[in-house]
Amino acid sequence: MFTGETRERTRAALVSAAHADPDISGAAHLGSAAVSHLDAWSDVDLALCVSPQAQMNEVLASWTERLYRVHEAVTHFDVHRGEILYRVFLLRNTLQVDLSFWPANEFRAVGPKFKLIFGTANGPRISPGVSASELVGMAWLYALHVRSSIARSRFLQAEYMLSGMKSQTIALACLRHRLNAVQGRGFDDLPDDQKQEFIKCCPSSLSAAELQRAFQITMRRLLAEIRDADETLATKIEPTLAAIAQLGNLSSPGEPG
Repeated sequence: MFTGETRERTRAALVSAAHADPDISGAAHLGSAAVSHLDAWSDVDLALCVSPQAQMNEVLASWTERLYRVHEAVTHFDVHRGEILYRVFLLRNTLQVDLSFWPANEFRAVGPKFKLIFGTANGPRISPGVSASELVGMAWLYALHVRSSIARSRFLQAEYMLSGMKSQTIALACLRHRLNAVQGRGFDDLPDDQKQEFIKCCPSSLSAAELQRAFQITMRRLLAEIRDADETLATKIEPTLAAIAQLGNLSSPGEPG
């Protein structure tokens, strides 16, 4: 298990290596280090600006080899965001190290968690946050699949879909309270009374009755959040969503869809 001290030694070694690498023209802290919110469980998240004359594939290969040889990585995977590649490493000591490789013309802040270490960043281009309309749309889509999964007695799938619906609904509450709605980061910062209401949305078992109970409570919470976000939409959609949460009138489920 890593400690805060070993994590910071790893971070310092990577920053030093970036300074020394002629193919890297800039670097920045991302994540919690960029806003001085580190705790015992924080990871290492660095953005590396690849020099225009460097070959991206060669830079990736060199840094990947370094992580395995020097820092005892055991595996990694990639996440692509346009021309930017995020390579996420898992070290033997359980530390997560995120290295993102940015073309020089893209190296910039795209959110509040960007702290330049060296080099020159382009002007910030803050990505739009998640929208209420997207959260609402995903929530009712999950709700449809909760209904059909319960009706088909596919209770593990129903719980999965219900969890997705609940997450979208809590994210709507985060937007209402001006909290981070992405990846659950603001969920625990909601007021205690709100959190207690959302706890009721969690099923205590995978029985049809318990899943249905949790589904109906989650639907009520979703409708309340929609009313707060868009009263016109709430008036239009509420009868249909209320009907989705009622399973008593379902006929034979038929073929999966």
